[in-house]
Amino acid sequence: MGFADKSVLRKSLRIKLLILFVTVVLIVMMFPGGESIESEVTVGSIWLHDDLIANNSFPIYKSPEAYKQEKRRAAESVLPIFQKRENVIGQVLDSLSKYNEYLISVIDRDLAASQPEEDQIFLSPSSYKSFRNLRQSESTFSAPNNQNLRYILTLAENIVKDVYKSDILNLLYNEIKKDSIAVRAGKFDQIEPKTKFQDITRVREAVAERAAKISGDAQLNNAVAEYIAHFIKPNLIYREDLTEQEVKVAENKVSPNIGIVNENERIIAKHDRISEETKLKIDSYRRAKAEKLGFINSYTQLLGKFLHVLLILALFVIYLFLFRKKVYGDNVKILLISIIVLFISFVAFLVHQINVDSPVYLLIIIPAASMLLTIIFDSRVGFYGTVVISLIAGGLRGNDYSFVAMNIFAGALASYTVRDIKNRTQVFRSFVYILLGYAVSIFAFGLERFDTINNIVLELVFAASNALISPVFTFGMIIFFERLFKITTDLTLLELTDFNRPLLKELARKAPGTFTHAMTVGSLVEGAAEQIHANPLLARVGAYYHDIGKTKDPANFVENQLNDENRHEHLDPRESASLIIDHVKQGIELASENNIPQEIIDFIPMHHGTLVVSFFYEKAKALYGEDNVDINNFRYKGPKPNSKETALVMLADACESTVRSIQNPDPVKVENVINSLIKNRIDDGQLDDSPITLSDIKKIKESFLSILLGQHHKRIRYPKQDEMENLKGI
Repeated sequence: MGFADKSVLRKSLRIKLLILFVTVVLIVMMFPGGESIESEVTVGSIWLHDDLIANNSFPIYKSPEAYKQEKRRAAESVLPIFQKRENVIGQVLDSLSKYNEYLISVIDRDLAASQPEEDQIFLSPSSYKSFRNLRQSESTFSAPNNQNLRYILTLAENIVKDVYKSDILNLLYNEIKKDSIAVRAGKFDQIEPKTKFQDITRVREAVAERAAKISGDAQLNNAVAEYIAHFIKPNLIYREDLTEQEVKVAENKVSPNIGIVNENERIIAKHDRISEETKLKIDSYRRAKAEKLGFINSYTQLLGKFLHVLLILALFVIYLFLFRKKVYGDNVKILLISIIVLFISFVAFLVHQINVDSPVYLLIIIPAASMLLTIIFDSRVGFYGTVVISLIAGGLRGNDYSFVAMNIFAGALASYTVRDIKNRTQVFRSFVYILLGYAVSIFAFGLERFDTINNIVLELVFAASNALISPVFTFGMIIFFERLFKITTDLTLLELTDFNRPLLKELARKAPGTFTHAMTVGSLVEGAAEQIHANPLLARVGAYYHDIGKTKDPANFVENQLNDENRHEHLDPRESASLIIDHVKQGIELASENNIPQEIIDFIPMHHGTLVVSFFYEKAKALYGEDNVDINNFRYKGPKPNSKETALVMLADACESTVRSIQNPDPVKVENVINSLIKNRIDDGQLDDSPITLSDIKKIKESFLSILLGQHHKRIRYPKQDEMENLKGI
C-alpha cells in the first residue's frame, strides 16, 4: 500500500465511523441487562425519587447471594444414596465354591506332572506354594481331615458368609463426606450411620483376623486371607445418579421469594432511607417490570443502551471535531483513544462481576486513562476523556453517580499532574494527587451516606491501591503506545531537545552557524506558537531539526562559511541550487536513520515547501536567459506546511536568516522584512495547506518582531572600543 493510500485510510470518514460503531457495540455488550440499567440502589442511601408505588402485585425475590447460599445448604443436606444388591452374596459363594474345586484340580495336576502350574491361578507364588504343600502332605503323611486343603477351603467359605452379615460399601469411609448415608429400599430411604457398614479396608482386616485362627502356619493363613479377599465384592453401591436427583429436588424446594408486594402498595417514599428489605423490594419491582416487558421489548432496551453509549461518546467526538481537528482527522489517534476507552470499560465490567463486600470498584484505573490521554494529546483531551470514560464506567455499574463524580475529580487531578510533563518519572508524582482526589470524594459521599469509619478507611485503602497502580500502568503503556502507534508525545519531544543527542551534537560540531540559526528559530516559533494556540514544544523541536541535512556538507551554506570565500561563486547556479535543495533529502535520510519521529521529519521538507531558490534562479536567468532556465530545477519538492507548527518554522526560518543579514537593523527595517517575507509566502500559496488564519498571521508578526528586535538591538559602545577594534588581530 502506497503512502497516498495510507494517508486516505488515516483520514477516511468511513474508517472513523467504523471505529466508533465497533467501540459502541463492544461497550453495549458489557452493559448490564434488565433492571440493572437503572440507577443503583445502595443500602443506607436516601431515596431521592418520587414515592414508588407497585402498579402490579409481584413477589419479593431474595438477593442472588442469599438464594445461592440457601440452595447450596439444601444441596449439602442431601445424604449420599446407596442401593443394596441382594444377589451379590450368592454370586460370591457360588464363585468361591466352583473355584475351590478348580484350585484343587490345578494343584493335583501340578503334583502329578511335577511341573508348576501356578500361572493358571490368581494367587501369589508364596500363597500357591502354601496350598500346594498342604495338598501334598495329605498323600504323603496322611494328614487329618481338619488339616487338608478341602477343609481349609470350606473354612474360607464360612468366613465369607460371616463377612456378609454386615453389608459392604463400595466406597471407603473417607470418600463419604457425611457421617450418615441413605440406603434406598424401594421408594424409601433408610438413614443409617456409615460405620454400621463395612468398607473394603475394614473387610480385609476382618478376613485377615479370622484367617489368622485357621492354623498355626502363618504363611498358610495369609494365603487363605488373600484367597478370600479376591472374591469379596461390595453389595452396597453408591448411586451418584439418584443422589444428584435428590440434590436437584432439594434445590428446587428452595423458594426464590420471601414475600409479596400487593398492587398499589407503597414500596418506598421519597426521602426514606433504603434498608435491606426495601432494597429487595425495589430490585424485585424492577425485575418484575423487566419480565413483564418480555422478549419483544428487549430489542428496545438494546437500542436504548446503544444510544446511551453513543450519546456519551458523541460528546467526545464533537469536542475533537470542533477543537482538536488534528486528532479528529487522524484515524490512528481515534483508534488509540478507542482502545483506551474500551480497556477501562472492560476493567469496569470485570470489577462489576466480582460479588464481594469490599469496594473493588475503586480499583478501576480511570486516572491512568486521564494521564495517558493528557500525555499523548493534551490536558483538555485528557479531561474530556476522563468525563466520558467515567460516565461509561458509571453506566456499567448501573448509573452510579457517586462513582462517576469521584473518578472525574481524581482523573482531573491526575491529568493536571502531567499536563506540563518534563520527564517520564514525573508520572509517579501523580500518586499524591490521585489519592487526594479519591480521599476528598470518599469523605464527601461517606458523610452524605453516614458511612462508618471502617467503610471509609477500607475505601481509602482501595483508592490508595488505585493511586499506586495508575502511574505504573501509565508509565508502561506510554512506551507501548509510542512504539505501536508511532506517536510523538511531549515526553518524546522533550527527549529530542537534549543537545547531547547525536544529531544535534553533530550539527553543533560540523555546522555551528546552522546550529545557532536553528536555536534562534526555535526561540521564535516557541513564542509565536503560544500566541496562536499551537504546540510550542513541537514547534521548537521541529526548528531544532529542520536543517539537520546541512551537516552533510555545511560549507555549502553561508552561515557556516567562516572566511570570505564562497564556493558557489565558482559553481554553475544550477549546480548550486541542486546542492542547496539536497539538504532536505539528506536531512530526511539522517532523521530516519536516527529514528526521529515522523512529526519532526515533516519539518525538514515543509519548512521550504515548494519555494524557489530565488538567488540562484535569478543568477541562472541572468546567465542563460529566462527561456533557457527551468524553474522546477530551482524549486523545493515540498510538501507545503500542513500544520501551524510547520508553517511557523517556514516563516521563522526566512525571517531569522534575512534579519541577520540586515546592516544596522532598526525596528522599521526589521518589521518591513518580516511583513515582506510573510506576504511573499502567502501570495505564493505556501500556507494554503496549513490552518493558519489572518488573525494568527498578525500575532506571528508581532511575536517575531518583539523577539528579533531583542536579539538585534543596538548596544552601547564602550570607551576606546574603536581603538580596540582597529588593533591588529581584532
